[in-house]
Amino acid sequence: MNPVDLILEPLQYDFMVRALATTVMAAVVCALLSCWLVLVGWSLMGDAVSHAVLPGVVIAYIVGAPFALGALVFGLLAVALIGAIRGGSRVKEDAAIGIVFTTLFALGIVLISVTPSQTDLNHIIFGNILGVSTVDLVQIGILSAVAFAILLFKRRDLTLYAFDPTHAHAIGLNPRLLGALLLGVLALTAVVALQVVGVILVVAMLIIPGATAYLLTDRFGRMLVIAPLVSAVCAVVGIYLSYWVDASSGGLVVVVQGCAFSFVYLFSPRHGLLGTRVAARRRRAGASATAAPQ
Repeated sequence: MNPVDLILEPLQYDFMVRALATTVMAAVVCALLSCWLVLVGWSLMGDAVSHAVLPGVVIAYIVGAPFALGALVFGLLAVALIGAIRGGSRVKEDAAIGIVFTTLFALGIVLISVTPSQTDLNHIIFGNILGVSTVDLVQIGILSAVAFAILLFKRRDLTLYAFDPTHAHAIGLNPRLLGALLLGVLALTAVVALQVVGVILVVAMLIIPGATAYLLTDRFGRMLVIAPLVSAVCAVVGIYLSYWVDASSGGLVVVVQGCAFSFVYLFSPRHGLLGTRVAARRRRAGASATAAPQ
């Protein structure tokens, strides 16, 4: 089979076309947000919100509401609860995050175990990208567009907030409001990625692309281009691999992203493990040559 057939054969099936479109949309918006999450240091917050949406999805199924609605409500609820515990007690942020997301995630597991269903609700946990319907595709497209538009429109303010909240406050911005906006977009984006990789692996799509781009450039503007590009390529490669090796689509998307990060971690010219060692060796050699007697 020639390379053209390898590319075109999966596209003969509507479910593969929908899976590719959905995964690329989710990958791009998650990667864009991940740039700010990496800078602010909110990796654990992304993990918390992605797990906390589980009971919302199950309750939405029980009452016959859209899954995205239930997930969004509980994502915002998790953010509010973390803020309330952190601001109203001596408990620190990391502890508040751990308390909220483990409790809500456990609640979701309990609800799944006691909810009679003819549908396998485990796909909420592990993802079901190949089962995306046209309605799901439209829904994910709308949510992705909203999240993308917010991040694009407020990118300058959010970037200043990520680098220097004190300066942002000094020029008239409200750091607390910007933080709340970023958390709201995080909840929205977690809902988008939920259908692709499930509750457990959402955090990977929210962190890996930004971390990969962070090792490739020192300019934030370039990060906002590199992260979505790398994430989209990994999404396409992961979906194609899942078709040809008959394995989990969401899992392979994340595995490919992890492989991309590992490659960049090792070989990035300026910040990679091997690149920095080579550069240090060259500096030592140059210093020795300069210090050597003529």
